[in-house]
Amino acid sequence: MRLLIVIISIALLSACSKQVQNKSNVISENGYDSIMAQKYGADDYGMKQYVMAFLKRGTNDTISKERATALQKAHLENIQRMAKEGKLVVAGPFLDRGELRGIYIFNVTSVEEAKALTETDPAIKANTLSMELKPWYGSAALMMVNEYHEKFSKRSITE
Repeated sequence: MRLLIVIISIALLSACSKQVQNKSNVISENGYDSIMAQKYGADDYGMKQYVMAFLKRGTNDTISKERATALQKAHLENIQRMAKEGKLVVAGPFLDRGELRGIYIFNVTSVEEAKALTETDPAIKANTLSMELKPWYGSAALMMVNEYHEKFSKRSITE
């Protein structure tokens, strides 16, 4: 009788352990993580909607070097602010110094919301940059960029 009670107890503990394990293990066999997918707004394909901004050279090219330096610093501070708020996922310049100056990828679902964010940029206000906005569909994993970017940065872009 004792042996039967021990066997039943072990079986019950094993079943309960597997049930708890299944509830906490949200990663499927193919690697799908439902918790991360939900956290970052992924659809069934691991994608989500963003708005991409193409930063272009503005029409105001008559500013002093000192003013240009101050605008660039304010532009970079604005980028950092939007990233910390979770509204800006990716930003960066193109390196060829052409008409197309850089990109932003906004974590918003409408061009109107992205436009409101671009209007906070001092370089846009001064018309040294202009922006073209396009709805864009990309990997929800991009939402992790800012979280990891800080781990790679020795210095701030505004230093």
